Amino acid sequence: MNNMNIMDIPRRRMHKLKISQIISYILLTVLSILFLVPFLGMVSTSLKPEKEVLLLPIKIFGTHIAWENYERAWTFFPFGRFLFSSIWVAALTSLLVGITSSMAGYAFSRIRFKGRDMLFTLYLGTLMIPQQVTVIPLYLIMKRFGWYDTYTALVLPMAFTAFGTFLMRQFLMTIPFELEDAGRIDGCGPAGLFIRIILPMAKSGIATLFVFTFIGSWKSFLWPLIITSTDRVKTLPLGIYMFNGQYGTDWSGLMAAASIAIIPSFLIYIFFQRYLVEGITMTGMGGR
Repeated sequence: MNNMNIMDIPRRRMHKLKISQIISYILLTVLSILFLVPFLGMVSTSLKPEKEVLLLPIKIFGTHIAWENYERAWTFFPFGRFLFSSIWVAALTSLLVGITSSMAGYAFSRIRFKGRDMLFTLYLGTLMIPQQVTVIPLYLIMKRFGWYDTYTALVLPMAFTAFGTFLMRQFLMTIPFELEDAGRIDGCGPAGLFIRIILPMAKSGIATLFVFTFIGSWKSFLWPLIITSTDRVKTLPLGIYMFNGQYGTDWSGLMAAASIAIIPSFLIYIFFQRYLVEGITMTGMGGR
């Protein structure tokens, strides 16, 4: 009898594990649907005729599919120009952040020097400073250098981030030090170790940082609003904001523009998804 009870213990554990997995899947499914509701509402509104958007009771579909909303969104402001500016600024910012954060993360994780941990703590403390506090000094600096209303002003201040440095430091700390020792035996110097050994092994962390930076730059509104004045360098969020008029908002056109604007960041996420999951797991940001 005792032996049978002992045999039942693994079965009971497996049964409880299956039940917990089923509950987890159900909860994740419900949460996924809740997160999809605003997105589906945006797409639905973008396809409704303009006069039917605010009708009550709310209907998921309009009387017909209003593709003209997308045509109006594309021609309401220089959509193509704003789209190019957003892609250019987001891509260049992500590239520079990847370079600077990789170098800083390498210094803080692999190189020993006096005051390293204290300096890293102080640098990390800048994350607690709100962006609204720094926009005025940054604006004055950009104005002084003659970079107002240029791509340089949109990209350069965002190319150095404490978050990127923290992310890369956490990832690079997972790389065994023995690999660097082997590289030194083969004659690699500090630059050779960083370029030939560290960077190839850090591609998941760099890809993760690229995705975070690209999406953050893509949706940035406050800084482009302050530092730009002409359509030549304005980004897409500023164009979407133009649908808010003095006497009302063109909701169908706004939702159509937002539906188009979400496509590049969505494609970036899909393309780097495998590296993103691996990078978050390796950096310890996955809750493990």
